[in-house]
Amino acid sequence: MKFLLDTHTFLWYLSGDSQLSLLAKETIENKENLYFSTVSLWEIAIKINMVKLTINRSLKDLITELNYMDIYILPINVQDIEMYPNLTLLQNHRDPFDRMLITQAMNRQLIIVTKDSKFDAYGINRLW
Repeated sequence: MKFLLDTHTFLWYLSGDSQLSLLAKETIENKENLYFSTVSLWEIAIKINMVKLTINRSLKDLITELNYMDIYILPINVQDIEMYPNLTLLQNHRDPFDRMLITQAMNRQLIIVTKDSKFDAYGINRLW
C-alpha cells in the first residue's frame, strides 16, 4: 500500500499533536511508501505568508525533514491537472488543495491519511 499524507497529518506528526490518530502515527513511523504532495508544501507556504499558520521550522527545513524521513515529495503532473476539472464539485468541499490531493490519490491508487471525512465522498481510500 502507498500513503499520501494530508497537510495536517504531517504537521501534527511533527508537532506531536494529540489529534493525530494512533493508526496515522504508526503508518508514518513505518516509513514505507509515504508521499507528501507539492500541493501541501504550497498550501503551507501560502498559509505561512497569510499568517494563518505558524510552524517551528522553515519551509526548507520541512523539506529536509521529509527527505530525512524517506517521504517522497509528489509533484503535480499533467494527468492530475487534466483530472481536476472533472472531479465532482461538492458544496461542502471546495478546498482546491484537498481536491488536487484527491486527484493525485486517484491517479496513483494512494490511500490518503487524513482526519477529513469529506474525502470519503470521492470514493478513495482514507486512513485515520
